[in-house]
Amino acid sequence: MQVKLTKQQQVKKWALIGVGLLLLCILPFLLPKAYFVHVAIMCLFWAYMSTSWNMLCGFAGTISLGHGIYVAAGAYIVTILLNTFGITPWVGLIASCVVASVMAVIIGFPIFNLRGAYYTLSTVAIGEGIVVLLTNFREWKISEDLTIKIGGAEGLTMQTMNSPLYMQWRGKIPYYFMILIMLIIAIVVSDYVKRNKLGFQLAAVKDDEDAARALGIDVRSVKLKAAILSAVFTALGGVFYALIIRFLEPAAVASGATMSNQIVFGAIVGGSGTVLGPAFGGLVLNLVSSVIQYYLGGSVQGLHLFIYGVIIVAMIIFKPTGFITVLEKLYYKYLGIEISDALDAPEEEVAVDGT
Repeated sequence: MQVKLTKQQQVKKWALIGVGLLLLCILPFLLPKAYFVHVAIMCLFWAYMSTSWNMLCGFAGTISLGHGIYVAAGAYIVTILLNTFGITPWVGLIASCVVASVMAVIIGFPIFNLRGAYYTLSTVAIGEGIVVLLTNFREWKISEDLTIKIGGAEGLTMQTMNSPLYMQWRGKIPYYFMILIMLIIAIVVSDYVKRNKLGFQLAAVKDDEDAARALGIDVRSVKLKAAILSAVFTALGGVFYALIIRFLEPAAVASGATMSNQIVFGAIVGGSGTVLGPAFGGLVLNLVSSVIQYYLGGSVQGLHLFIYGVIIVAMIIFKPTGFITVLEKLYYKYLGIEISDALDAPEEEVAVDGT
C-alpha cells in the first residue's frame, strides 16, 4: 500500500526515522556489558539475514530452507582466502559475492520450475548436501606447496589479525556499526526493488505464476535476478558471521536446522513480503531467544528452546501476516491517517490532508 503524504506528515515520518537511527547509534554505548553488545549485534545480524532472504522468497512467494549455503559460501571463502593467502576480507567479500551469484544461478535454474513443497524440499536437499561436503572435506591439496584447509567436521578457525585492514577489531562496537550499516543498506535495496519493475514482476509471480507467464513475464529470469540479489546479500552476511564468530562449523553455518530455519522464522513472523517486516521479525525473535536463554537456559535443559518454539508457533497461528501489521497501524495512527481509508483505496494510493 502506497500512501501519498502531506508535507507535515513527511516531516513526522523522517523525524521518526531520525529518532530511530539515533537510538540505534547510541545504543551500544549505553549497554553495560560486552555480552549485551554482542546480543545487540546478533539481533541486527538476524534482522539483516531475514531481510536478505526476503528479497527472493518473500517477494516471490517461495519458501527456501537452504539459504545457509550462501552464508557458508561467504564465511568459508573469506576465511580460506585470509588463512591460506593472507587476502584481506575487504577483497574476500567480493569473491564471496561472485561465488554466491554463480551458485544462485546454478541452483536456481533447474529448481525454479518447481513449486510449493517440491521447491522447498529441493532447497533442503541441496543445503544438507553442502553440509555433508563441508563436514567430510578437511583439506584440498592443490600441489606439494599449497594445501587449502577447509576444516571438515572439526571446523575452521579464522586467523586473528585485530586490524581494520582485515576487518577485525578488538572491541564489539565496530562490529555493531558494521552490521547496522549492512542492515540499512539491505532495507533500502529491498524498498527499491519492491517499488520498481523487478518488484512488480515478483509480485505478479507470487500472486499467480501462470498468469504472470501469460502476461509475458519470464518467470525463471525474474526469479534468477532476485535469487542473485538475495544470494549476494546473504553471502555478505556470511562474511560478517565469520568476522564476528571467527569459527566455522558446517552444521552451524550451512545447516537448515541451525541457520536457514532461523532466517526463515524471522521473515515469516515479522511479515514476509514486506520491506521492514523481516528485519523486525529477525531482530525481535533473536532478542526474545537471548532473553529466554539468559534467564531460563540454565534451569531446565532445552526449556528456552521449547518456549522459543511455542512463541514462533503462536505468532504463525494468530498473526500469519506478521506483526509488522501491528506496527503499520501504529505508524499510520502516528501520521494521522485513517487505516480504513487506506485499506479501502481501490488503487492502493491514499491522499490525506492530515486533518
